Amino acid sequence: MTGKLIIFSAPSGSGKTTIVRQLLSRLPQLEFSISATSRQPRGTEQNGVDYFFLSQEEFHERVSAGEFVEWEEVYNGTCYGTLRSEIERIWQKGNTIIFDVDVMGGINLKRIFGEQACSIFIMPPSIQELEKRLIGRATDAPEVIAKRVAKAEFELSKSTEFDHVVINDDLTVAVEQTHNIIQNFIKG
Repeated sequence: MTGKLIIFSAPSGSGKTTIVRQLLSRLPQLEFSISATSRQPRGTEQNGVDYFFLSQEEFHERVSAGEFVEWEEVYNGTCYGTLRSEIERIWQKGNTIIFDVDVMGGINLKRIFGEQACSIFIMPPSIQELEKRLIGRATDAPEVIAKRVAKAEFELSKSTEFDHVVINDDLTVAVEQTHNIIQNFIKG
């Protein structure tokens, strides 16, 4: 069984998760694909809701078993990936999958699924604004924020590999733009 996929990627702090949450509440045919990760939960994150939290060993065992559609070591020692079982579960219901993944994961998913997928890159207004948002989130230590900002500069250079780029300068406008992109893609 196959269906359509919507891929959201952005540097950490760009607002993609906020946009995805608003779209999920507005478009009932969308269903969130829960990614797997080898990192520990942050804040109020829950296993099976925000991510499937796996140990490093379990993550790599599942990679070896071919259970991932795609996976990436996003930060040294921290892996993220998309489980085949998650895609199958959502398509069996007849829903469109929505992904909230890192930039390389988004590029990989688009490469794998081609025309079945619509990839959207959420662009921060600037690196300075991105850093301000990350600090404001208060979920990461200063050295983690510095790593995320450095990585963002590389990720921004990959935006041209996505079907659409939406600048998140005004959240309401960004949600509206992405809503229209998705509606057109699903109808198409």
